[in-house]
Amino acid sequence: MGQGHSDEHVARDVSTEQLSHELALRFAKKCFTPLEITHFKDIFRSLADEQDGIQYWKEETLCRFLVIPDALGPGPLIYQMATYLGAFPFPSLAPSILTIEAMLKVVVVMTERYRTVLKRGGADRNKLLFRSLAVFDRRMSSVYEKPSQDLFESVRDEKSEKVDTSDAILDEARSQATGEEPHPTRGFSVDKPANDTDEDEDDDELALAALESLDAIEVFKDDQRADTKIHHAQIPVDNFRRLLMLLLVIAPLNAQESLSRHAERLTLHRIESLKEVADSILWSFTPEQNAGIFYQAFNKIVPASLPYMFDGLNPLFEHFLFSKNIDLSKRKRSSTSAPLTSPVPQVPDTPADPLLPCEGDILNLDILSQLSFFIKGNKLFHRLRPLYLGANAGFSLGSIEQKVFNWRAPSILLVSGTRLSSTPAGSRERAFADTLPPKRFPDGASGNNPRARVIFGAYIDVPWKHTYKEAIGGSEMLLFQLSPVHEVFRASILSTDYLTFTKTGIGLGCPPPQPKNVSGMSSHTVLGPVSLMLDSSLEFGVFTHDSTGGGSFHPSQTRKNEWQDRFEIESLEIWGCGGDEEAEKQRAAWAFEEREAEARRSVKMGKDVESDRALLEMAGLVGNHSASGGSMG
Repeated sequence: MGQGHSDEHVARDVSTEQLSHELALRFAKKCFTPLEITHFKDIFRSLADEQDGIQYWKEETLCRFLVIPDALGPGPLIYQMATYLGAFPFPSLAPSILTIEAMLKVVVVMTERYRTVLKRGGADRNKLLFRSLAVFDRRMSSVYEKPSQDLFESVRDEKSEKVDTSDAILDEARSQATGEEPHPTRGFSVDKPANDTDEDEDDDELALAALESLDAIEVFKDDQRADTKIHHAQIPVDNFRRLLMLLLVIAPLNAQESLSRHAERLTLHRIESLKEVADSILWSFTPEQNAGIFYQAFNKIVPASLPYMFDGLNPLFEHFLFSKNIDLSKRKRSSTSAPLTSPVPQVPDTPADPLLPCEGDILNLDILSQLSFFIKGNKLFHRLRPLYLGANAGFSLGSIEQKVFNWRAPSILLVSGTRLSSTPAGSRERAFADTLPPKRFPDGASGNNPRARVIFGAYIDVPWKHTYKEAIGGSEMLLFQLSPVHEVFRASILSTDYLTFTKTGIGLGCPPPQPKNVSGMSSHTVLGPVSLMLDSSLEFGVFTHDSTGGGSFHPSQTRKNEWQDRFEIESLEIWGCGGDEEAEKQRAAWAFEEREAEARRSVKMGKDVESDRALLEMAGLVGNHSASGGSMG
């Protein structure tokens, strides 16, 4: 008991700088392998500048190493985020100088390796990333404060009191992981345990308890004081647009894959396309009402409609763990040190497989990245193939049946079009309007799209088939809007009318069509509270959003109003999520059905023709049966 009280007292007396060093040590020890630490140190030292004996990275160095495209302009924003995260877990110390210790924290947070030490989920990183992007200035300046000369002097003074702060953390962590003895002059007294028996778990708990007692991990705690402060911060819209464009570019990035491959595709046309997609996402945060994005909207929209938006940062910052200067396969093993793990395999510089086998009228690389913000990238990149493209196969339900049926894996439907005016123009529009209930809701938001173009879609988690009495689909179904406002509507359990495919059209969130009533009068198509319906000719569509919900898909988390978009279909595409195996299964299914159809066509009459004809006459299928009520002739 007395020892525990003494430990708590020591924890309260430890300075924030010492706690920061302690946390960095634990990150280095628990989150990286010794080989990764070696690569990280080599990269940092080879590119670092030095001032007053302090090695650090400048904005230019960070952006050049990560190959941040200048054409998109997100470099200062990435540097702003790094200088904030480098001060973790003490936001009051931001902006920090990007020393080797600060950069270690940046990599830990950006790659989500902190989970080994801090048992928290992705939502906590989202909150931390928001803080790194936000500003408190009412003028919403996009210029972020950089580390000042005073910071260099304070770090220099701190370094004069401690021995080699830039390397002690990493060297000690490496030595503990490999079993080597650390250099006798390196390290800090707070890092040296009294004994080495069963200390790891207790030390972890003690370090985190010390941080909590000093309110040092407030970014990972939803305490009232921190939340009150964060609600006053905003992310400037222009800043967030630049970040979104970068996130769209890096979405398909793999570890050890250079961003330069993707940056090469940044033509003027591509940049305009990226900006258009980024604006659709921005409008989901309602920037027309505010000059910036508040945490309340950020915290609602990201988990609901953009859960994987920041995933591209993970492989981008994994580059810090692969140095091109180190070839450990040629390194001689020392008899006095423990052998390191096998060297990291180098990815050959060969042309990468295309992310898409071809582009459609709707789906291109930017829309593909937008989809990856709410559908896992491993289901999309290098995994999509066109099943049905309306521009090539023709706009008919029969063409969809021929192209899409028997695909035994998930698929994605995309439809684009132009909004119809409130008053139908022409006989075709009037005929379509007559099949629908009277329009009670206004059009949806137009965003920055003056052409009134809309893009809707659905992620379908079951194979397509004809539906008669019951709809198909599962709990992983998604209904979404990509333009002019990005929004995802997830499946509800209140109703299972997820997908219908009938002679009357395609319905998502609509109940199966009922037969005409006895009187013969035609009834209107029944639309679900949150639904998408395409008519039988695939000429028109209608998307409905009733904020009261109650249907097969949940209503919007942020837009609490009602709207309905009736539009003329311009493009319709269905893409299969799968590879060669799924395609081969579809071909085999089509071949089997073709053999069965051929077998039915080849059925012949028996040898006794007269007996066969007599049987057919008895069934009323042939012959003159005018006196009989069962005649079909």
